[in-house]
Amino acid sequence: MTTALLTSTYFGPVQWYQKLNRYATCRIECHDSYLKQTYRNRCMIATANGVQALSVPIEKYDGLKCEMKDIRISDHGNWRHLHWNALLSAYGESPFFEFYADDLWPFFEKKWDFLLDFNMEITLKMCHLIDIQPHISLTKEYDNAVEDADDFREVIRPKHPLADEDFMAKPYYQVYKQKFGFQKNLSILDLLMNEGNESIYFL
Repeated sequence: MTTALLTSTYFGPVQWYQKLNRYATCRIECHDSYLKQTYRNRCMIATANGVQALSVPIEKYDGLKCEMKDIRISDHGNWRHLHWNALLSAYGESPFFEFYADDLWPFFEKKWDFLLDFNMEITLKMCHLIDIQPHISLTKEYDNAVEDADDFREVIRPKHPLADEDFMAKPYYQVYKQKFGFQKNLSILDLLMNEGNESIYFL
């Protein structure tokens, strides 16, 4: 297969970006029902106290389900400020934080209405910084039985991921590696902050 089907992610994990780098085309699912405990609105970073999840709050929606494309970002809890401070605390001493800070800051300053749009802008920026050029499109409808793509929607998720025989985490430098050992498959931010323009070699 030359196409990967993926869920939308908020500063997705290394595994997710590996798919963007290795497949000729990638389709981002935007018609699936929003579910908690996914990378759609959370990312995992390495801190002095271990791995920490950063979650983007979403507005409540009517009914039991809501398609990903209709999920709105909430301004509850001053989360942008909290996320930026968490990144500053986690990666302020990393080799490349100062180099990329100006690229990242707009995502914690500007307000987006929809989570999907926010995630897509992040994805495009991360691809630019890593220097990969995937062909990305959004799905036009939800497809439960995918015949023309490798489906990673249930494979890449924080809890109970399905097996991915093609993914093997390549150890790279991490600020807290001596304290905790190598923490695999964290947010792409972790790789970028620690390896900079060498990040592509770990995908």
